[in-house]
Amino acid sequence: MDRNPALLEPMDMPDPQFPLKLNHCRFERVGTTAFYPHWHEHMEILYIIEGQARISCNADSYDVGPGEMIVVNCADLHHGVCLSDRLFYYAVIFDPDLLHSNRIDSAEAKFITPIVRSRIRFANRVTGDAAIRDSLDELIREFESKEFAYELSIKSCLYRLLAAMLRGHVTERMPEGELASRIRRLKQIEPVLQHIETHYAERLDVETLAGIAGMSRYHFSRVFKELTSRSVTDYINFVRIGRCEQDLRYTNKTISEIAIENGFSDIYYFSRLFKSYRGVSPSALRGKHSHG
Repeated sequence: MDRNPALLEPMDMPDPQFPLKLNHCRFERVGTTAFYPHWHEHMEILYIIEGQARISCNADSYDVGPGEMIVVNCADLHHGVCLSDRLFYYAVIFDPDLLHSNRIDSAEAKFITPIVRSRIRFANRVTGDAAIRDSLDELIREFESKEFAYELSIKSCLYRLLAAMLRGHVTERMPEGELASRIRRLKQIEPVLQHIETHYAERLDVETLAGIAGMSRYHFSRVFKELTSRSVTDYINFVRIGRCEQDLRYTNKTISEIAIENGFSDIYYFSRLFKSYRGVSPSALRGKHSHG
């Protein structure tokens, strides 16, 4: 897919009166970027049907396969890479406002409003939950067939899905107003994340990046860690190591070439750092994925 120059992805819905869409996502080459880092104000569920993918949400990465799901909360930074020759997944994207009711009942007050306002946030990785999988399967069937009253059936699926998520997969309860603050901060550091994404192999220092964000070094470092759960240096290394791993898996470049091309001038430091991030040395990983 083409690189989107903005991290905030515009979310056009086929039917604005029913803000839900279903994307069929197919890739046929290992190492392909499924989607570049971005965020949006809708919820998204990535449902893996075939193959393997590595999905990063904020500072965490998850290797997922058939039957597993990634839940992308509002304003989660996420990024995907194909790890197999064939990858197919559904992306279910919806505006939680779809589930609002006109009457303020206990379900609305206790669950729907906090979800809409992103005060309740869910774990990114969901595996082995039959209730969620069954709800997704039915939602997909209804959306694709579009039989009479499919909208009612889909809303029913979403309610059941969220009930299962609330029972077993809540990870955070965000204070009132925190989402708007998070989105403001994301927009502030968006140019920095874009700069790291395109210049990760170059020398990057905190002062320069803080200047791009228009912040003091101290304030920038604090905000950056709040949003990504990583220090600036750790995040840069996280991006570099990810690129190095792809090269180790899918190219015939030497380990030294890979290290240098991705911003590491010291091969020994690179090897130690790679092992600390991936739990295996570059040479051991290369041995598992030799291209001859």
